[in-house]
Amino acid sequence: MPPIENAPPEAVAPLTRGLMLLRRLTDADGVLSLSELERTTGLARSTVDRITGTLARMGYVRLDGRDVFLAPRLMELGNAYLGALGIPGVLGGPADALADELDESVSLAVADGDGIRFVHQATRRRAMSLSFRIGDPLPAERTAPGALFAADWTAAEWEHWRARRAADPHDTGFPAAPADTGPHHDGPHHEGPDEAEFAARVARAAERGWALDDQFIEPGLVALALPVRDADGAVACVASVVSHTSRHSADSLREALLPRLRAATTAWEELLAREARETRERRRTPEAPPTHPAVGLADWTHASKQELGRGFVESLARGLTVLTAFGEGRAALPLSAVAEATGLARATARRALITLEHLGYVTVEGRLFRLTPRVLALGFPCLSRLPLPQIAAPHLAELSRRVHDSASLAVLAGHDVRYTARVATRRIMSVHITVGTRFPAHATSLGRVMLADLPPESRAAWLADIEPRALTPHTVTSGPELAAVLERVREQGYALVDEELEQGLRSIAAPVRDRTGAVVAAVNVAMHSSRRTVEECVGEVLPELRAAVARIEDDLRTAGRFARVPEV
Repeated sequence: MPPIENAPPEAVAPLTRGLMLLRRLTDADGVLSLSELERTTGLARSTVDRITGTLARMGYVRLDGRDVFLAPRLMELGNAYLGALGIPGVLGGPADALADELDESVSLAVADGDGIRFVHQATRRRAMSLSFRIGDPLPAERTAPGALFAADWTAAEWEHWRARRAADPHDTGFPAAPADTGPHHDGPHHEGPDEAEFAARVARAAERGWALDDQFIEPGLVALALPVRDADGAVACVASVVSHTSRHSADSLREALLPRLRAATTAWEELLAREARETRERRRTPEAPPTHPAVGLADWTHASKQELGRGFVESLARGLTVLTAFGEGRAALPLSAVAEATGLARATARRALITLEHLGYVTVEGRLFRLTPRVLALGFPCLSRLPLPQIAAPHLAELSRRVHDSASLAVLAGHDVRYTARVATRRIMSVHITVGTRFPAHATSLGRVMLADLPPESRAAWLADIEPRALTPHTVTSGPELAAVLERVREQGYALVDEELEQGLRSIAAPVRDRTGAVVAAVNVAMHSSRRTVEECVGEVLPELRAAVARIEDDLRTAGRFARVPEV
């Protein structure tokens, strides 16, 4: 990040400081204490407190005691870049399908200065698997995609690469890159390939049209990469098939998969060309401008300032929201469109854009502004692998605090439910369940809300495949009666189970849906039956439960737009 002292006069200093703090949190894998932020940013403690308070108000970080955690909502900034880029939306599905076909990991990467950044990952689950994440930066000279991008570098870009190498020979500016490289590395401070070696690889990549990574990043990792060009012939992204030397050498990977990867990238280029044509057609058709969620920002920031006073940095909040003006169908915007989308005055939007351009998050082409891959450095790598239980955990804690009873998250596992997250209350008489516990789905509120969402034929097949056991005198075991119960749950959107799993235990659950509307989990509140009547559960607990589920779903929709959210 360029130093604050070199900023143009119009730059917004609080925005610069806020972005620096987010980068420090990202480099620390998403969590630092307030004192660590003070030390790593060089900012005064009062400034750190105001910035983190503002980011917490925006939902971008979560404050827990003296620790600051990045929150899933921050991914909306990276989503804005990925949506504007368009490549993950068009090629993500085909890349996933290719990974399934080849049974190897497939990555899509874009150029970012003299490095690369991943914009899509289809990773195979193995004992030896990739740990790179969407948004992770790597130095060009240590990757197969980097050689293909460098084939188009200008003399100035080569000079910039040399300067970076001289200033940072150990790649400390690329935290995702392993410290030791290649099968013949010479220790933890190996400096990677020299200029002559990299230039030779670039020349070969330019001549062949493909490139190999033969353990340049890490011993054991090999990759084959081909460019995917846009309608104008420029490299839009580079696709890589990545494997391990226990499965392939670099040469055997090329021999086995080059024809298939070449056929895939050819088809993907046609998809990009078709999308470009359709985009041009849409631009010719007048239509009402889309309503943007940032409209009303000025009113929201003003109200937040009135409520929090000096604890809320209004210029930081407005500057970050400028990034969300971009997205699908909004890849390049003039100043007027940015101001309209955010509800900001043109002068305010202009100063934010100048700041973002200086810091490398925005580039300017004539009168149009575009986001750069650097936006992904704002939390996306560490948040893109966040599993659902971690996304849900703070919301479960808040739910438990509000209702004073235990709250849990579970997934459907065959005939059972399996608990994946839980927040328990401290009582002499409480519900003792741990993460990993399994219970018969038919006798739990969690299981019933997930079963109720199944298509009728799938639900009937599930019921036909089990023999419901009576766990208490109240357990529903009749197939027709259980089918009627599930249909009623489907209609009302929640399930209440009263002493069917265990005598004295009462619970109420609601389903958790992903961005497609599919139920992927459920949340419940469980208590001793003496705590509340059934009517009180529905009247008092259910509204709080639904509110907590809505917050989980909001985070899940943001986190799952361009990244897969693991259920466990």
